[in-house]
Amino acid sequence: MTRTALDAPRVPERAAGGTGAGARVVLAVLVLLTGVTLLLGYANKARCTGPEYDAAGRTVPDYEIRVDRDVCYSDIQYLWLGRDVDKHVFPYVSGSITPEGQLVGGVVEYPVLTGLLIWAGAWFAENDGAFLLASAVLMAPFGLLTGWMLGRLARWRALLWAVGPPLVLYAFHNWDLPVVACAVGAVYVVHGWATDRPLADRATVAAVLLGLGFALKLYPGAFVLPLALYVLAQSRPGVLDWRGALRVPLAAAGTVVLVNLPFAVAGYEGWRASFTFQQLRNVDFTTNSIWYWGFRPESDPENLEFQDAVDVVSPVLVLLAFAVAAAVGWWRFRREGSYPWVAVSAAMLCGFMLLHKVHSPQYTLWLLPFLVLLAVPWGWIGAYLVADAVMGIGIFRWFYAFKAGEGGIYDGLAAQAVAVGVWGRAVLLVVLFVMFLRLPDPLAEQVSARRTPAVPGGPPA
Repeated sequence: MTRTALDAPRVPERAAGGTGAGARVVLAVLVLLTGVTLLLGYANKARCTGPEYDAAGRTVPDYEIRVDRDVCYSDIQYLWLGRDVDKHVFPYVSGSITPEGQLVGGVVEYPVLTGLLIWAGAWFAENDGAFLLASAVLMAPFGLLTGWMLGRLARWRALLWAVGPPLVLYAFHNWDLPVVACAVGAVYVVHGWATDRPLADRATVAAVLLGLGFALKLYPGAFVLPLALYVLAQSRPGVLDWRGALRVPLAAAGTVVLVNLPFAVAGYEGWRASFTFQQLRNVDFTTNSIWYWGFRPESDPENLEFQDAVDVVSPVLVLLAFAVAAAVGWWRFRREGSYPWVAVSAAMLCGFMLLHKVHSPQYTLWLLPFLVLLAVPWGWIGAYLVADAVMGIGIFRWFYAFKAGEGGIYDGLAAQAVAVGVWGRAVLLVVLFVMFLRLPDPLAEQVSARRTPAVPGGPPA
């Protein structure tokens, strides 16, 4: 297949994308288009707000019906009630979780930095519509920044972020734009930062960003391992840089501790409750995962033995996928002389999305930057976006049909769409896992070729 100019990411001059007038025009267009798409994303979710609000600030009329029927549901609007968000309670420090698994006292089911975003977005809001708007205003700069960084790293391929359907569907579905910006920021600091600082220094800064990402939504923490292996392999040509590599997990862990420690000290029970909530979450029809659609007991989906088994099997398989990805990356380093840390991180993410017991629709935003950076063929990208849209739209129509009593829970077109979306997405995640580990890593290869000459008798850096 003949490749087009959109097929290959370009590493920036000294970093990525160059600094001339042409590069600035590209970045300006990408950021502008990202802004327009974010506005469309907000308008898509705002269809579910108002026009009136009850005494608690909940949209009326027919909030529960509209969010599913009109496919405009967002966790942001939903969580206005039920976590003391509407009461402007500062999160975690005075909260807990009840024996029934109910969060009280301002605790939300997310890490602390996301909790702070939620609290800040609600500060001046008096209803769920204002809360959605304020949250969108808070998060939009992170979406714009991500578009800019991807433009610097991959030029026009960043259009996939800037105008892609996932940004319309999920930009303000949950609080994910800041964590995506942290993950992309880590790649940008390593491969796009216009500085003469050595790789170990840049990777340490990137590790701090990954630590902040962990304090937002956890998943960027997985990328610390491939980043450390990249420093180990690439920092000092011909020599394994153990000291530089060790700085990466220490910087990430130190960031996580510094961010979480004040909350753990001020209100340990509330801080711990956010993690307990996720641990107790069952595999049910809201989790959208292969575990529910492929392995639930038909007679009793709430079967405790099944839930307990998934609680063990799922994380074990996720960790196994991480180990396989990291090992294949090291094998490639031994053969090719460059450790593909971005590709390994992308494969890890695929393993997590496939095997974790929960697969929320907005996780597509996590994957999208890797589809940009690693030159995945457009046909595979298109297939994934179609499967994702079928899932992301079908799930809410399915909820609506079920609540409306339109047949059995697994009857009808909407239920079939969800099944097709879940399994189509699962198959494509397996394909992408393998593909990421086979594709060249344009960023790592070109940076290594520019910075570190080959060493006689050893693998090229």
